[in-house]
Amino acid sequence: MITLETLVPATGMFSYAWLMIAVPAVVAAFLLIGGRILDRVGHWLAVGAVLVSFSLASCLFAHQLLAGPEARAVTVPLFDWITTGMWKVQAGLLVDQLSILFALLITGVGSLIHIYSVGYMAHDERRRRFFAYLNLFIAAMLILVLADNYLVLFVGWEGVGLASYLLIGFWQHKPSAAAAAKKAFVMNRVGDLGMTMAVMSMLALFGSSAFVAVNEGAAKLDPFWSTTMGLLLLLGACGKSAQVPLQAWLLDAMEGPTPVSALIHAATMVTAGVYLVVRSHAIFEMSAAATTAVVLVGTVTLLVGAWIGTSKDDIKKVLAGSTMSQIGYMMLAAGLGPVGYAFAIFHLLTHGFFKANMFLGAGSVMHAMDDDVNMRHYGALWNVTRVTFWTFAMGYLAIIGIPPLAGYFSKDHIIEAAFEVSTVAGVAALLGAGVTAFYMTRLMLMTFFGEKRWRDGVHPHESPKVMTVPLVILAFFSVVAGVVMNGWIQEWLEPATGAHAHEVEWLPTPIGWLTMLLVAAGVGLAWWLFGTKPVPDTAPASRNPITIAGRNDLFGDAINDALVVQPTLVLARGLVANDSRVLDVGADGIGTVFSGLSARTRRLQTGQVRAYALTMTIGVLLVGAVLILTQLG
Repeated sequence: MITLETLVPATGMFSYAWLMIAVPAVVAAFLLIGGRILDRVGHWLAVGAVLVSFSLASCLFAHQLLAGPEARAVTVPLFDWITTGMWKVQAGLLVDQLSILFALLITGVGSLIHIYSVGYMAHDERRRRFFAYLNLFIAAMLILVLADNYLVLFVGWEGVGLASYLLIGFWQHKPSAAAAAKKAFVMNRVGDLGMTMAVMSMLALFGSSAFVAVNEGAAKLDPFWSTTMGLLLLLGACGKSAQVPLQAWLLDAMEGPTPVSALIHAATMVTAGVYLVVRSHAIFEMSAAATTAVVLVGTVTLLVGAWIGTSKDDIKKVLAGSTMSQIGYMMLAAGLGPVGYAFAIFHLLTHGFFKANMFLGAGSVMHAMDDDVNMRHYGALWNVTRVTFWTFAMGYLAIIGIPPLAGYFSKDHIIEAAFEVSTVAGVAALLGAGVTAFYMTRLMLMTFFGEKRWRDGVHPHESPKVMTVPLVILAFFSVVAGVVMNGWIQEWLEPATGAHAHEVEWLPTPIGWLTMLLVAAGVGLAWWLFGTKPVPDTAPASRNPITIAGRNDLFGDAINDALVVQPTLVLARGLVANDSRVLDVGADGIGTVFSGLSARTRRLQTGQVRAYALTMTIGVLLVGAVLILTQLG
C-alpha cells in the first residue's frame, strides 16, 4: 500500500518519467496541426513516439527490478494545479510496481499495434489523423495509470474516453461507426458520473485526492462512506471496462478499425476499470458490501460475455464478447481482496498479449478476405495464411488455458482463489472456462478449418511482414508470459497492493484438473457441432432462446431502451408539455397583463402641458393631505 513512508522523491531517470506522456502527446498535436505535409511520414513519427515511451518505461522497470525488494514508489511532482481555499492539488506522477507494469503493457503492446497499423491502414487517406488519435490515446492512458492522485487520474480517464470516441468513429462515413462512437461515449459518461462523485467525496472527506491521503484516510471511514465511495468507483469501472450493466457499447465498438479493437479492447482502455479497483483497494477493503458488488459484477459479466461469444458469426464480435468475459475474470479477482489482486493484474497482462494477438490476427484474416468479418464466409485458411494461423493458434491455446501457455496460469489462479472465497463464484468461473473453450474452438474451426466458403472474387493471401511480425512477437509472449510471471508477480506487486504473496501451484490441483476437463468438454462439443458437419454460409434460424438471446447481446440494447431511453423520452415530452401548457401560459399571461396596463397608462401621455400641470397639482395636493392627516393622527 502506498503511504508517506513508502514514497521517495524522484531522482535520476525517474525525473524524466513525464516524457513517457509528453512525447506521444506532442507528436499527436504535431500530426493534427501539421497538415498534409506530414502524410508521408506521420505514421512513422507516431510509431517512434510510442517506442520512445516504451524505452523509458523499460528503463524505469529495469531500475526497479534491479533494486529488488528495496524498490520503492517514486513520486514525480510536476506543478501546482489547483490552489483554492483549503484545497491544494498538485499534478504529479507515481512510478511504483503497479503503474510501471501498466506503462510497459500500454507502450509495449501499443508499439506493436502502431507498427501493425502502418500496414493495415496503408491505403487510408486519413492515416495521419488515425495515428495522431492513436498517440493521443496512448498519452491519455499513461496519464491514467501514472497519476499520483485521483483528480489527475480523472484527466487521463476522460482523455481515454475522448480518444476512444475518435477512434471508434474514425470511419465516420459509416452511420454504424458514428452511432457506435456516440454510444460508447454516452455510456462511458454514465460511469464517469460515478468517478466524478467519488473524487468529489474524497476531496470533501480527506481534503485531498492523492493516493497517499486516500489510503490513510480510508481506514478511518465509517461503513456508509466506504461503501458509497466503493460503489461509485465500481460504477466508473463498469463504464470503462464494459461490465454489466454498462457493457452494451463494447460489441458495437467493433465498427472501428481492427487495430483500435486491439488497442482499446484488449490491452488498455477496458483494463482501466480493473486498475481503478486494485489501486483503490484501501477503500474496498473497508466495505464488505462494495467488494461483494465487485465479485457479483465480475461473475455475471464473465458469464454474459461468454454467452454472447458463443452466438456471434462476426469474428471481431466473438473476440469482443471474449474480452468482456475475461475482464469479468479480472474484476472477480479484484473483488476477492488481497488474495486476488495479483491474479487480477496477472491475467490482465497475459490477456493483453493473447487478446491483442487475436484481434490483430482477426484483422489479418479480414485483410486476406477483402474485409469480410463473417466467419461463415471463411474456412480452410490455415494453409493460406500460415503465419496468421499459427500465431492465432497460440492465442487460442493461451485463452482456453492449455498448459503451459499464459492463460493456464493466470486464469486458473483466479478460479482457485474464487473457490477459496465463494463456491458460487468459483463454479461460475469454472463454467466460464468451459464456455470459453467452446466459443474459441468454434471460432478456430469456422475460420481456419473445414471447406472453403469464400465469396466470389475473394483471393485469400498472407498479410505483409509489417503486420505479421507484431503477431509473432505477441504470440511468443502468449506462450511464455505465464511461465515468466507465475509466482514472481505476487511478490512484485506486494508493496503496491499490501497483499502478502503466498505460494502458487505449478502443477494442476484438483480444481485445475476439473477446469481442464471442462475445457476439453468445450473443445469436444465445438468440434462435434462445427468440425464434423458442414458450416452453412448463413446463420440458420433458431428457436433456441439461449441462441436468440446471445445473438441479440442478451437484449442489452432493448433493456437500456426500456429502462433508460424511453422513460427519459417520456420525461422530456412531459417537460416540454409542461413548458408549453404552464410556463408558456404563465409567461404569456404576465405579458398580457402588463401590455393591458401599459395601454391604459399610455392614455395619460397626452402631450399637453396643461394636463401635466394639472396632474402634478393633484399629486402635490394628495401628498400634502397625507402629511397633514399623518400629523393629526
